Amino acid sequence: MEDIQNTQPDPSLINILLVFNPKTNKIEAVKTVDDKGDLKTVPNTKKNQNQFLKIDKQGDLFSNFFSNFLSQLKNPTLFNFFKLPLKESEKIGKQIQHHLTHPSTEGEEFLKTYKILTPNTNTMSTNPLSEKEYQYSADQIDWNMMSKFGLTQEKLEKANALDPMLKGFKTNGLVPVTINLGTALTRMDARLSLNTNDAGDVVINIHGIRKEPNFNFKFLGHEFTAEDKKNLMENGNMGRVVELINPKTDEIIPSVISRDRLTNELVAYKVENIKIPDEIKGIKLNEEQKQTLIEGRALYLEGMISSKGEPFNAHVQFNADKKYVEFLFDHKERQQQSHSEIPKTFRGKDLSDEQYEKFKGGQTIYLDGLLDKKGQPYQGYITLNQETGKVDFSFQNPTKAREQARPTEGHKTQTAVNSEGKTNEATKNLKEPLQKGQQTPKDKIQQAKQDKTQSRARRRGV
Repeated sequence: MEDIQNTQPDPSLINILLVFNPKTNKIEAVKTVDDKGDLKTVPNTKKNQNQFLKIDKQGDLFSNFFSNFLSQLKNPTLFNFFKLPLKESEKIGKQIQHHLTHPSTEGEEFLKTYKILTPNTNTMSTNPLSEKEYQYSADQIDWNMMSKFGLTQEKLEKANALDPMLKGFKTNGLVPVTINLGTALTRMDARLSLNTNDAGDVVINIHGIRKEPNFNFKFLGHEFTAEDKKNLMENGNMGRVVELINPKTDEIIPSVISRDRLTNELVAYKVENIKIPDEIKGIKLNEEQKQTLIEGRALYLEGMISSKGEPFNAHVQFNADKKYVEFLFDHKERQQQSHSEIPKTFRGKDLSDEQYEKFKGGQTIYLDGLLDKKGQPYQGYITLNQETGKVDFSFQNPTKAREQARPTEGHKTQTAVNSEGKTNEATKNLKEPLQKGQQTPKDKIQQAKQDKTQSRARRRGV
């Protein structure tokens, strides 16, 4: 008789369902649905993973499963469901909980990566791509070519970068890319997206970081005005429709333009392809409001309801880079968004969770194992600039450098006398500047000059 052994499923092919429980306002793991159609959940912790409802990762199998699953629920639209890998459930679950508790633009982006839309769910449907099937499949990607950029399917999945690419988006954050030219090795951080070339093949687009948009030249025939530049730099959207020229066909295409806030790349989107939702966070849009958004202008909405169930007001505007209507918040919230988009990788070096938390908090982090353009290792210090949200790099610890720049007790007298015009009783009659760390006359000659001057002053009664 043939020996039959149980085959253990590959953890990488198993997903679970997390649900936001409106009664507890917490993210919990789905366990089952009972005979009455009530949802049963357990805390989303590693020790409870044996109780989690586990599902296959494959698209068609999951779609069929989830459809059947919802049909068993008494009130499916009361819940917000999230699909994510079993092995990342506790970590990602905490991040989902955070973004639900502290709503932000970046949080909306993060939640869309994992959220599953249910029929008639009253959620923000501003992102048309999140509501339809994937535009690409992983099998269409030339992974041999991707490996030449230091990219693998496992690496992209681990960084939560593959899913948005397959849906037709850019990656939410920056991804480290290595370009090996044989004689030179180049490392860079970039956003990635997929596209179909003229031959019908799926190819990768690498969106590298630019110091600033190039406004000095026409963009597809459009010459930027001062107002255009101001709008693009302040909130990322130009705010109006312009006629662009297709360089291949010379066709004139009415479009809106936005700036990729992570890379400073300018992106255009055809007006005819803009999809405006009927409702945004509980607010139904009339035709006039929809037309405002189609024309690329910002629209102020009051009384929207956040994922946490709290009312809020904000401007919304169509973003050509994201391909959907986004929220526009004030400077402080945009700054927080910029900070939260800081990647966990710097020049190809992954930061540990502990390093990343300190780094986001503004502390200086030491990194070794960095590689220069010639592949030679080096090390240094990185600090998150709390004002700009950018990364400052230094070969020397800037914190210690600042400490060393401050005068010690032995240098305070020298600094006060030479730089601040103050006097010191022990040296006030010396004409020469004090030397490094000097607090008293440095030799017998200076002491004699000091004593002689003091003696004269006493005779004069000074």
